[in-house]
Amino acid sequence: MKKTLLSGWSALAKAGMALAVVAAASAGAHAQQAEAAWPARPIKVVVPYAAGSSPDVFARIVGDRLQQRLGQPVVVENRAGAGGNLGTGMVAKAAGDGYTFLVSTNGPLVYNTVMYKSLPYDPFTELRPVVLGGGQANVCAVRADSGIHSLKDLVAAMKANPGKFNFSSTGVGSLSQLGIELLKAKTGTYAVHIPYPSSPQAILSILQGDVQFACVPAVAVMPQVKAGKLRALAVSTGKRSALMPDVPTMKEAGLPEIENVAWMAFMAPASTPTPIVERMNREINAVLALPEVREKLHAQYMEPIGGSPEDLKQFMQRELAVMTPIIKRSGATID
Repeated sequence: MKKTLLSGWSALAKAGMALAVVAAASAGAHAQQAEAAWPARPIKVVVPYAAGSSPDVFARIVGDRLQQRLGQPVVVENRAGAGGNLGTGMVAKAAGDGYTFLVSTNGPLVYNTVMYKSLPYDPFTELRPVVLGGGQANVCAVRADSGIHSLKDLVAAMKANPGKFNFSSTGVGSLSQLGIELLKAKTGTYAVHIPYPSSPQAILSILQGDVQFACVPAVAVMPQVKAGKLRALAVSTGKRSALMPDVPTMKEAGLPEIENVAWMAFMAPASTPTPIVERMNREINAVLALPEVREKLHAQYMEPIGGSPEDLKQFMQRELAVMTPIIKRSGATID
């Protein structure tokens, strides 16, 4: 009897395994069909910053041409808050069905993993890289009527007036904060950090006199410089930007250790199928190579980058290695 029962269970197990294999094959076939038909409906690109911010502008320029190539609308959705963590975390928890993507930046994708003791998502495990889209120099600026004409003037003014300088940024943990935290550490100066949801708001705070300076993406600074309302003191890149040839580098301003670039990357929920990620990567790279897209990005002081998902993965890991000691040294941590 035992032999019969055991034989029966064995037969059932084999039958179950056979059914499981058939079901898996069927599921795999359906998945391949779904991926082949992708996209079949509009694609959402979440930007974790306010409208008018650099990532928002970048996403809309690229998305406009991307939807032509994909044959479906690409809808940019702004989910600002918590230094970019709100929208970034939302995509990290989203279904990996190929219809939700993210355009995020240095802070939420790398720096905040060091700054926040409790981050509600892990960008290295809950998101998967798609492509490094573009980069942009930060520009340190003051009001044109401030009497400050150089970065050395700014440092001298902060030393002469301790506790009287505030600076704005695009959010806690953003490069626009950390760049100044590093400046403060290198020069022995002090200024109070006041974060804003976007670079336009950070610039408006200077114009209104709420803060005295900021180092934020060029797209927000340079129009006000050209209008005579702000004075650009330095760019954050190692070499002068061809898009802003008259603005000196930090090194030329006497601060050689300070060099950083604000970058924007397309990401997807970790469970997004590889064929969809690879297709999205190819299409975005193709869009970034279009002369009219490059012209629009250059008009916003942005440099297109591109590359493979693996390139972006390695880039993020290098950024983490380089910036971790800088963040810890600055003391810019959040409970």
